[in-house]
Amino acid sequence: MHPAPGKNHFELFGLPATFDVDTDELAVRYRELQRRVHPDKFANASDQDRRLSLQMTALVNEGFHTLKDPVRRGRYLLSLRGIDIGDETDTTMDPAFLLEQMELREELEEVRQAVNPHKQLAELASRIEQRLQDKIGYFRRAFADDTPDGTGKARNAVREMQFLEKMRREIDNLEEELI
Repeated sequence: MHPAPGKNHFELFGLPATFDVDTDELAVRYRELQRRVHPDKFANASDQDRRLSLQMTALVNEGFHTLKDPVRRGRYLLSLRGIDIGDETDTTMDPAFLLEQMELREELEEVRQAVNPHKQLAELASRIEQRLQDKIGYFRRAFADDTPDGTGKARNAVREMQFLEKMRREIDNLEEELI
């Protein structure tokens, strides 16, 4: 088994530690690593090798899911810089962003009573996706500015991306309810 448990996700996949990840290349490397460490390959090995295989498979899976998702990737990159997002402890956010989130949530609730909820939901989903892409672009620029100010802006961008991602999941859930 070649992947080393002490490597960060980027090192594990042999990728540069940057926000922009070639997801096709990531998928190729994921399949390659899975072939090397998959527990089925170690079915007749020692208990220690089977346990190591399970650990490595979990590590490869976690790394893949972290690096392929822009929000998780942003959080991870910040963690490599020693920045804690502080989900539970830091509740300060841009008031304008929080107001926007409240308005979006109200709009989501209104969709339930709408005459044509599917159309309104699709429009809302499109706006959320655009806002998320805008935040991803902002994060990319802020993170590239490897200064305390740039890192702080990147941290705030990730926190806002998390809100938008959660809103996107809620839209998906409502869409399934309406089917």
